[in-house]
Amino acid sequence: MPDSRTMLPSPPKRIGVAADHGGFESKEYLAGMLREAGYDVVDFGDSQPEPDDDYPDFVVPLALAVARGEVDRGVAICGSGVGACIAANKVPGVRACLIHESFSAHQGVEDDDMNVICLGGRVVANALAWELVRAFLQARFSGAERHRRRLAKISRLEGREAES
Repeated sequence: MPDSRTMLPSPPKRIGVAADHGGFESKEYLAGMLREAGYDVVDFGDSQPEPDDDYPDFVVPLALAVARGEVDRGVAICGSGVGACIAANKVPGVRACLIHESFSAHQGVEDDDMNVICLGGRVVANALAWELVRAFLQARFSGAERHRRRLAKISRLEGREAES
């Protein structure tokens, strides 16, 4: 029987998406591309571009769903991606990162078990956003001891037991 520490996790299938007005168009595009690629997409809003909406109202429910395992991974978008990243990382168990290039999109998962990718709807064009999301979703956490050790330290900061 294979050692569970060396087995790669199963591919993500249920993906949550969330965006405020600054990321609305990008969210709609990515949700469509994800559906076309066969993913089950859960949309946490906003459902229309409202200039006065606030990214925490959409990103926090997404992050909570990721932390609870209700979705496998999340895509959070605001104008720059910075606010979405800050909000998502306030939820224990979420490891979100602002991504603008392909290496970090997969390396963040492989080494740091990133489970939410944050994008800037005003700074990342749709084609690049799709490339980044695909790299993020295709990547698997390596489970290497050094990476698990580091994540256990983060879990302790959050007041949670280290995940195995």
